[in-house]
Order: sequence, then structure tokens, then C-alpha cells
Amino acid sequence: MLALELHGAKPLSPLVNAGAIATVSLLQASDREDRWAKILDMQSRFAGTPIALSAMVNESEQTSNLHNRAIAWLLASGGSCFCEPLEALDVYTRQCSTLVNCAKLAAMAATLANHGVNPQTGISVVKRQNVSRVLAEMVMEGLYDTSGDWAFEVGLPGKNGVGGGIMAVAPGRLGIAAFAPPLDEYGNSVRGQIAVANLAKRLDLNLYDG
Repeated sequence: MLALELHGAKPLSPLVNAGAIATVSLLQASDREDRWAKILDMQSRFAGTPIALSAMVNESEQTSNLHNRAIAWLLASGGSCFCEPLEALDVYTRQCSTLVNCAKLAAMAATLANHGVNPQTGISVVKRQNVSRVLAEMVMEGLYDTSGDWAFEVGLPGKNGVGGGIMAVAPGRLGIAAFAPPLDEYGNSVRGQIAVANLAKRLDLNLYDG
């Protein structure tokens, strides 16, 4: 909220709530359900298998997202929401309530490692020229406040999830995923970070080691 106030209601990162809601609003769609279907299809193509919505998680999130509602209206007031703000919020909340296990998360990471092509299905999910931009965003903001520490210690683009999942990408080599719900004060999986860091070290994956 403070960042939005300081920057004229314009989000600076797509990997935090405000930027993610704005990103959802940018998607070209005919209506709310079309917008949701496109996002769910993208998640499924990344995972290489159909992804489903958790009705229980979604209901819980939809009824407790008052802070995000304020963000959506603040984005709209600053001209940074490109569809009806509560539609963007609804779809954003749904996309945060899908069921992804560790294997699916690893497949998503591997798709980014494989230049945007899912290695299991052979389907191009993201244009190759856009993958480097996604990975750069992951380096800068993927683990919230500890992103810099992660880059320094692990040397891989990473992304956390407050459900306890975490993934890392070694471009051109492989994707890694871990799942352990206990989180640190920044919302990152405690054991997941350790597991991914240890595996990256054992396989000599640090991008900055040359």
C-alpha cells in the first residue's frame, strides 16, 4: 500500500499483490469467466496437466481479502487497473487458490528452464524471448524481502508461495521445487529454502559461479 501511494498507484512488481492484480486486469478477455479460463489454461500448460481450483481455499480467500479489495480500488483510482477492479480481484484470488503439488510445481520450473517449452508435453507455454524477463523478475522479487540474499547464496531465479511451495530455475538445465508449509517471517518456506539451496549447491547450479 505504501509503495502504491509513493508511486502514484502504479505497481512496480508483478510478483506482489498489487502488481499481480494489475497484471490480471491487463489480460484481453471478453468477461470475467473468459479471463479466469485463460489463466487456468496457462497454469495447466505450465504444469503439463490440468489444474483445478480449490473451492474451499477460494471461498476462504474471497471472504477475507479486504486488504486486496482496497488495493484493487487504489489501482483503479490511479488508472492502473484495466478492467472492472472487483473482476480483476476475483480472478486474481481464484488464481491463488488452485491445487498444485510439488511435481506440478517442478514441471512449471522446468518449463522456464527449457526456454518456455514444457519438457513433458513439448508445448510452448511462453515465448522464448519473454522467459529471460520472467527469470529476471524472479531474481529481483521472487522471494520478497529475501530475494537479494537468495540470489547471493543460491544464485538461481526463485519464486515462493505462501502456501509453502518454492521453486527455482537453472536456465537450460532443470527446475527444482519443494514444499514445506512452515514459513519464515517473510512468507518463504523455511525447509523448502534449505532443500533447494542444498540441491543447487550439490549440482553446482549457481549462475554466478561461472
